[in-house]
Amino acid sequence: MRIAYVYDAVYPWVPGGIQRRVAELGRRLGDDGHEVHWFGAHAWDGPPVVEHDGVTLHGVAPPTPLYVDGRRSIRQALSFTRHLTRPLAAERFDVIDFQEFPYLPIFPCALAARRHETPLVVTWHEVWGDYWDEYLGPAGVAGKAAEWSVGRLADSHVAVSPLTQRRTSALTGDPVELIPNGIDLDAIRAVAPARDHVDVLYVGRLIPEKNVSLLVRAVARLAAERPDVRCRIVGEGPEEERIRRLVATLGLREQVEMSGFLPDSTDVYALMKAADVFALPSRREGFGITALEAQACGTPVVTVRAPMNAAADLVDDGVTGVVSSVTPAAFATALDAARDLGSRDCVTAAAAYDWDVVAEQTVESYERAIAGEHGAPTARRVA
Repeated sequence: MRIAYVYDAVYPWVPGGIQRRVAELGRRLGDDGHEVHWFGAHAWDGPPVVEHDGVTLHGVAPPTPLYVDGRRSIRQALSFTRHLTRPLAAERFDVIDFQEFPYLPIFPCALAARRHETPLVVTWHEVWGDYWDEYLGPAGVAGKAAEWSVGRLADSHVAVSPLTQRRTSALTGDPVELIPNGIDLDAIRAVAPARDHVDVLYVGRLIPEKNVSLLVRAVARLAAERPDVRCRIVGEGPEEERIRRLVATLGLREQVEMSGFLPDSTDVYALMKAADVFALPSRREGFGITALEAQACGTPVVTVRAPMNAAADLVDDGVTGVVSSVTPAAFATALDAARDLGSRDCVTAAAAYDWDVVAEQTVESYERAIAGEHGAPTARRVA
């Protein structure tokens, strides 16, 4: 099977959950004998078309900043869409899998799919709906219209979480398969804990939706009772300077350490295993792979109860973590309570997800799409 993935940000040059999904699936499908191509921005040194981990990468557009003033850049999305049209249409694939956001590249995907009579699968990581009004104000109507258009141009739909599955079905009126993200259990098991213990760990992009300021304010409350509490924030993004200023303002330079993204996932797993609690304070999260990875490392997760936070579905409240309300006091209490939860329960829960099984489900979904079975039932839960 010839498979084309379309997503502008390419892993490992640009970290992120969507990138991880495409990279993990692409490598496994390539190992199984499928021919996998990834059309994205040219983020690496060297020629625009290269082989990486069994996947043919097509750098079809120059790398430009994904975010401007903390928001996804419309200019970047337009540039990628314009550069994608010709190279994607030049080749025939058995299936095109478009990662649904940003929306604009759906149009060259649809053109290529119609030209070659190829099924177009849209993998939905989030559905924003009315959140567009909060994100863009009066211009939110354009975001909602674009999201609606993506739903109409797809031949079949895949959602990565139950929350997104429900929202996608409501948006499109079509059947939506659930194929969750996964984790590399073997890789996680092979990593030893880091020597540097921390009480609380955060790993992720520093953008407004991740709500890292809530974590910092919660740590300030913990520090009032336990001055030796230690929190490490691993990540980069447009909120970085604001978070650093907040740490300084709250007098937390001794308690909160900030560092950029780590070069290898094994470094992240080692830190997770050395942490008492993993914090994921996102108000909006399409899935939450890091929450699963932390649980697989035996570390309970504290996240928040918010309408667009799919990570809350991954936490068994009071067993594998705590789902908190969105206030510093409540989050601090949750961080403290999660320290007493058992690591074995976390590992057991995370073992229900594995990228190898997700890859098998993905191939089955593609085969149904090729056969025109767009009303396929929801995929079984990974086990």
